[in-house]
Amino acid sequence: MKILCTSADSLPAKFQPDEQAFSFFKSAGREGVGNIANTWKRALKRDGFAPDAATWDFVQFCLAACAADLACPRATSADGWTRVIELTVGLHEPLRWIGYEEHLANMLKLLTGDHWTIRLLGGGEALPAGTATAVPHDCVCLLSGGLDSLVGGIDLVTEKRRPVFVSQLAHDDSPRQIAYAKRLGGPNSHWQWSHGITFKGQREPSTRARSLAFYAFAVLAASRLSGERVQIFVPENGFICINPPLVPGRVSSLSTKTTHPQFIAMMQTLLDGLGVKVVLELPYRFKTKGQMLEGCLDKDLLDELASTTTSCGRFRTYNRTHCGRCVPCMIRKGAFHAWGPGRDRTTYVHESLAESDKSSGPDDAMAAALAVLSVEKQGLDRFLGATLGFADAAERASYRKVLGDGLSEVEAILRRDGVL
Repeated sequence: MKILCTSADSLPAKFQPDEQAFSFFKSAGREGVGNIANTWKRALKRDGFAPDAATWDFVQFCLAACAADLACPRATSADGWTRVIELTVGLHEPLRWIGYEEHLANMLKLLTGDHWTIRLLGGGEALPAGTATAVPHDCVCLLSGGLDSLVGGIDLVTEKRRPVFVSQLAHDDSPRQIAYAKRLGGPNSHWQWSHGITFKGQREPSTRARSLAFYAFAVLAASRLSGERVQIFVPENGFICINPPLVPGRVSSLSTKTTHPQFIAMMQTLLDGLGVKVVLELPYRFKTKGQMLEGCLDKDLLDELASTTTSCGRFRTYNRTHCGRCVPCMIRKGAFHAWGPGRDRTTYVHESLAESDKSSGPDDAMAAALAVLSVEKQGLDRFLGATLGFADAAERASYRKVLGDGLSEVEAILRRDGVL
């Protein structure tokens, strides 16, 4: 599978066989050529963005990887999942990226589970040379519309930090993203963008690389802030950061690595090497979702808003209602249960994990139950296997504890609902 992403003016006259091409930020006006974030560069210039070349090329690369992830169907691969992707990206200043091709390929392999080959060329879009204006913020915080990002935002503003919130446009979550940012940071404290990737043909629904657009937006937002190294906060609980497979068959990219500490470390290495002055923070990597709720610095505000957040992996399948049985819903229920009775006012299609639901795909409640029984029989270390192989000795015990505690939160609702 071959993907080419570059500026419309740099597209070759002819493409390679089976190559899908994309143009950055404006339409190429050519049949079969997809587009990434049409007119966005013009909007950034109007809004006062003037990023340096390293930041801008990081944005272009991340959006190109998102386009490749969407345009390469897993169903056509040899095993029905793992793809072999050749990605060529036009950058504004490719020379600073020399020597990072293998690092990029390994980073994307960890994220998506595929085999990547990366080629970096000139020909990317030039910088959006807006008139830079200062913004009154001291950090960036990702805001998805989920429960963890809400806690992260509440904690930052309670600590008197001044975050600018960055969101990736999502039809189901966009209104609540706007509402949360306004409530926490007031007006003009939120940037909400979309990757705007369009093309003809089948779209791959697994979207394991979608988070790269989120990180690209955050790094771009950081370019408007002053400071030697701008902090970018990624509020995610430790259990989901590591996302251990509940059953042996659910490995590699079947368990997403969007906020995995190893992936974050690889991305930090890349940003440092490129000279992008940001630091990625995982402040809750040693806390479960329940512990995040219990430790929130403004529990009254959290109690008011928590049940309006979105966690469900099948939210659109059930007409924008939490299914109540997928892994994210189980973790959400377990967190509320740990926080205290009466806190969870979420509407679930399946209030009990014991309810049958054959239409929603894998039986995640049964997988969670098998994981709990496996830990009871064989111990936590045997269950985790090589899951913590990435962690250094100083942090391994903390990661082990958060995984054990997180599984215990899920176990509590499995037992409450009579699944165990």
